[in-house]
Amino acid sequence: MKVMNALLAASLLAVSLGVSAHENHAKAKTTAVKKEQKDWGIAGDAKAAKRTIEVSMLDTMRFSPDKIEVKQGDTVRFVVKNSGKMMHEMVIGTKKDLDEHAALMAKFPNMEHDEPYMTHVGPGKTGEIVWTFNRPGDFDFACLIAGHYQAGMVGKIKVVAGDSKADGHGKAHKH
Repeated sequence: MKVMNALLAASLLAVSLGVSAHENHAKAKTTAVKKEQKDWGIAGDAKAAKRTIEVSMLDTMRFSPDKIEVKQGDTVRFVVKNSGKMMHEMVIGTKKDLDEHAALMAKFPNMEHDEPYMTHVGPGKTGEIVWTFNRPGDFDFACLIAGHYQAGMVGKIKVVAGDSKADGHGKAHKH
């Protein structure tokens, strides 16, 4: 019995710390965008965005478009419109990261979060993500609201390698 109580207490503590940490991330973004390098890029500056891509989120559990191609080094402004009648979100990441986050969302459906690579958008509203794709590769985006990801609300982003003389920031320079 003592072991069960200890396990229950440890589980509750872990859950409360995880939710608290997630809430702190949500509050932090309202003051300043955290520029943390991710496998799929880094938060971009709105002034540096040379391209705007409009993405619609639909109650059919689909994105339109669901395939996007950008060049390495591009800073893109995603204007994300929720064309449906229920809450949706767009989260950019790797398949592994999205799978892990979706599992967490299924356990804690009311969890709030707000990182620079995601936008949570109410029905009929518009959100925005400004992201710099400074690494080539194939990445994903998805709606991680419980049930939406599992229903296939996903998309692909292909980041095409830039000039072979490009530096780590996607800017070409002379040698």
